[in-house]
Amino acid sequence: MLINVSRLSRKAKLVLISTMLLAAVTNPAWSADNPFPESSTAYTKLQEIKQRASDLTVKAMDLMGIHYKRGGNSPENGLDCSGFVRYVFKDVVGTNLPRTSAEISKVGEHVEQKDLQPGDLVFYNTLKRGFSHVGIYLGDNKFIHSPSAGGQVRVESMDIAYWKKRFNGARRINDD
Repeated sequence: MLINVSRLSRKAKLVLISTMLLAAVTNPAWSADNPFPESSTAYTKLQEIKQRASDLTVKAMDLMGIHYKRGGNSPENGLDCSGFVRYVFKDVVGTNLPRTSAEISKVGEHVEQKDLQPGDLVFYNTLKRGFSHVGIYLGDNKFIHSPSAGGQVRVESMDIAYWKKRFNGARRINDD
């Protein structure tokens, strides 16, 4: 009733994307160039950041197929874009974000598009006003969001002309 895609298909997608994310964050090329000894505070903080990003993206992927509902804030009843982002951040890191995408766009720190990391928020102008849509960056120029009426939570490429033209900016939500 809640989800239009089969559970098996969702789990298979989740496993595939989780594996890709894990491969990206445990890249041997990165570890060979790692300037931090494993016992350092910087290394520990980096590991925590990578784990948080992984947890955020996995939780977001677990909601694929949930239907869009304007003003929606729970998977059981449907999610709009900001409800989706709020739900994921509350569930994973306990952060209470504001209700609208415009309000969320004022939280955290500004991130340049070239510096995006998994778990960052990406904002778009979809209603002829800035910051009217929000999603969660997954990596590889892809983001996950709850699109619009009749849609479901899904992954999209930021390289598609529609999204490229409407990109408004990005924010990184910190723990504090």
